Amino acid sequence: MKGKIIVSPSILSADFANLERDIHRVEVSGADWLHVDVMDGHFVPNITIGVPVVASVKKVAKIPLDVHLMIENPRKYVEPFAHAGADILTFHYEAVKEDEISDLIKYIKSFGMKAGMSIKPKTHADKCFMFLEELDMLLVMTVEPGFGGQMFMADCAEKINQIREKSEDIIIQVDGGINKETAEICKGNGANSLVAGSYIYKSDNIEKAILSLK
Repeated sequence: MKGKIIVSPSILSADFANLERDIHRVEVSGADWLHVDVMDGHFVPNITIGVPVVASVKKVAKIPLDVHLMIENPRKYVEPFAHAGADILTFHYEAVKEDEISDLIKYIKSFGMKAGMSIKPKTHADKCFMFLEELDMLLVMTVEPGFGGQMFMADCAEKINQIREKSEDIIIQVDGGINKETAEICKGNGANSLVAGSYIYKSDNIEKAILSLK
């Protein structure tokens, strides 16, 4: 993955009444993955989409589905999201007991998906070090999860470098307040996957916005 920046537009900022259109808009503009934010109203205060919508998105998407579970009890939903077509499934460190994380990673991989783990802004990087060899991806949140359009929390970027020092191979994804300027901060610290919603979908030129992140 070294040198390549994976851009994963978040459909949270798409027009849900024209979701197929907005998926194709980012696909033809150079997006690598499609980021799907799943929120349950418990782990985070907002409610977004679930398994049926992911299954529908899979029917029209031509790029991998990068599904981010911001939910309680993520293990319960691994199989349903696998069957719905998730290619990468990311759970939150804060939603799982630490002694159950390794088993959850194996469970996700048993369905042929890549396994990701996310950490909130207040969670220290060292909490995930012991799992880096097991994971395919580590997602560093640079906003509090739950809502799009928030400001980038620059102090969280330091965690990216700390994680990269521990693993050259893991995909380090960053989500929250990503734009051309904050992307440079993240990449400079070792991130190689960027999630952006508002910056891409609210842009006058989606292709140019995606390219600016790479």
